[in-house]
Amino acid sequence: MIEVQNISFAYKKKTPVLKDFSLDIAPGGIYGLLGRNGAGKSTLLYLIAGLLTPDSGKVLFNGIDTRLRRPTAISDIFIVPEEFDLPSISLNKYLSLNSRFYPNFSEEDLHRHLDTFELTPDLNLGALSMGQKKKAFMCFALACNTPLLLLDEPTNGLDIPGKSRFRKFIVSSMNDDRTILISTHQVRDIDRILDHIIITETNKVLFDQPVSKILSRLKFVTTDKQQLIENALYAQPSVGGSNIILPNTDDIDTELNLESLFEFALTNPQALKDAFSNTTKDLIYE
Repeated sequence: MIEVQNISFAYKKKTPVLKDFSLDIAPGGIYGLLGRNGAGKSTLLYLIAGLLTPDSGKVLFNGIDTRLRRPTAISDIFIVPEEFDLPSISLNKYLSLNSRFYPNFSEEDLHRHLDTFELTPDLNLGALSMGQKKKAFMCFALACNTPLLLLDEPTNGLDIPGKSRFRKFIVSSMNDDRTILISTHQVRDIDRILDHIIITETNKVLFDQPVSKILSRLKFVTTDKQQLIENALYAQPSVGGSNIILPNTDDIDTELNLESLFEFALTNPQALKDAFSNTTKDLIYE
């Protein structure tokens, strides 16, 4: 679905945010895009959507260069930025102006999503708080039913109930034909809904694996047993002991600790790569 081919991009001729960066994303599933501040995650989303043009390289969406902004491509992509403005009009008016650009838009789906967040179609977008605007805009984004949905820090500005409802309405909107790419630092808000994890650092992909394979290879445990901590692939102090990552040699299912996995990838990427090195197709890049 998405082919990012050796792209480089810099703002106003400054140090490149991305340089010779490549990434492939297959259709279907919820992808988590993680990385340090300044790693270019937001920029990458804008490049995928065709809202920025790479200085070199290209981004293909279903074989079409997104920089061309062809209607057949952009009507299948929707991006929800971290920060945005909405006009001071009713949601109904906004829909009449914008829904026509998305051939798969569903009013029925919109009402279902609005119900999830306890919103109504007659609300005035200009009178909403940032958190409420984000809820309303994400409802519209999901109702457009684009094959590709890009979300940049979607839980920023949401209260605790809003974050819980966000997870539910993302999962309820998934089907085999939809791909959702979420860039976030709030890993605990989304870790249980992801199908695939991508971790980037300094213009390269450190880690790129489906969650099912991660859990088949690694165990995530909280313990105060010193021997386990000493033998762990990665250990992170926490309340009541340490969060550790161990090889999953006995096929025991554990719950993914995305924060620990992220820190492991940043601090010792080679050890993480080695844990997956005997796969038939290595998806972890140097």
